[in-house]
Amino acid sequence: MELKNRAAFFEYYIETTYIAGVVLVGTEVKSLRAGKVSFNDSYCIFHQGELFVKSLHISEYAFGTTQKHEPLQERKLLLNKKELKKLEAKMTEKGYTIVPLRIFFNENNIAKIEIGLGKGKKLHDKRETIKKRDTDKEIKRYLK
Repeated sequence: MELKNRAAFFEYYIETTYIAGVVLVGTEVKSLRAGKVSFNDSYCIFHQGELFVKSLHISEYAFGTTQKHEPLQERKLLLNKKELKKLEAKMTEKGYTIVPLRIFFNENNIAKIEIGLGKGKKLHDKRETIKKRDTDKEIKRYLK
C-alpha cells in the first residue's frame, strides 16, 4: 500500500529524495494501513538536529480504545547523521524545503516515508506543468 503526495510535484522541483523511518504510535499505523492520511500543507523542519514532519494528518483510528493519537502531531523522521547534516546544510539556502512525497510499508511491514528536497515553483512554472500534463493526456487519448 502506498499513499502519494501529488501536490508536492506540482508545487516544487524535487531535487533529491530520501527514504526515512517514521516514529508512530500503534493506532497511527492502523490508520495508515486504512489509507487515512492527508498531505495537505505538510512539510519537514529541523529541531535540535532532528528532522520532524509537521501538518501530516493521520486520522484517528475508528476502532481505537482510549489511547488515541493526535491527528496533527509532529512525527520524528529517522535518517542517519550524514543524511541529516546534508539536508540541514541545504535548508539554510534560500528557497529550499523538505516535503513528504509518499508513505509506504516496506517488505518488513515497517512504515517508511519518502521525503524530497524541493525548491518552490513560480506561477509561470506551474502553468508549464499544467500545459505539459494536458498535452500528455491528449496524446494518450489519441493513441488509444
